Amino acid sequence: MADERNIYGYNPSLPAAVIFIILFGSSTAYHGYQLAKARCWYFIPFLIGGILLGYICRAASHDNYYGVTLYALQTTFILIAPPLYAASVYMILGRTITYLHAEKLSLVRVGWMTKFFVTGDVISFLMQCTGGGLMSTGDNHDLGSNITIGGLIVQLLFFGFFVVVTGVFHFRISRNPTSKSRADRELSSGQGFKQRNWFTIIVGLYLVSFLILVRSIFRLVEYIQGYGGYIMTHEVFMYIFDAVLMWAAMAVENVYHPAEILGNGKGDSVGDEETMQL
Repeated sequence: MADERNIYGYNPSLPAAVIFIILFGSSTAYHGYQLAKARCWYFIPFLIGGILLGYICRAASHDNYYGVTLYALQTTFILIAPPLYAASVYMILGRTITYLHAEKLSLVRVGWMTKFFVTGDVISFLMQCTGGGLMSTGDNHDLGSNITIGGLIVQLLFFGFFVVVTGVFHFRISRNPTSKSRADRELSSGQGFKQRNWFTIIVGLYLVSFLILVRSIFRLVEYIQGYGGYIMTHEVFMYIFDAVLMWAAMAVENVYHPAEILGNGKGDSVGDEETMQL
């Protein structure tokens, strides 16, 4: 007989939570090192997203699946991490466009780009925080779920448009390269997988964007299906379509870290200061 006190619908796996605590912890620690070394403060939201992931709370919920506080914390922290990743991703594109002196090739005015997308991100962030908090209380679970669905829809709309903006910029600069973009490709360090230039920043943005979009679609389907639905009551889906994807997003940016080219994002690029030695 199912335990009526069980908020999750299952007993959260301790081994799975510990594995992802280690994975996220390692990637986040390395991001902290990369951020501090390059002083790329635009990556702070991304770093916080790694710190706030709620797998410690999930580990503590093992055999304590009736704890409302732990449930609320893990739900909220896991939900809000992708909007934090997205905030840094938006700033990366704007700084890349400025770095390449290609403002005229952007679909959205660079001066407004970060403000526009981060505004949508903040709306989505607040809605998901509110929804996650309400879902932790039995009486407001349906309301919280609906607010979370709204937040996910906002996130998908803004992030989908961001992917379009990135793709249009990539197409335009490939057809009409600036002198800076040509020089950056010619002077890029490394070969093959180790090559680093503005194009590898765009590749990283594409990969992270795809991972966040897939994760957000999964979460949207999960919450539309409702509390007690098949997806929400089977833990494996959360790990496959959220934990794995978000850790992969962090790992991608560990490898294709934009600071290797953009430096601190204020014009002091690594390429100018250290002749692409990173």
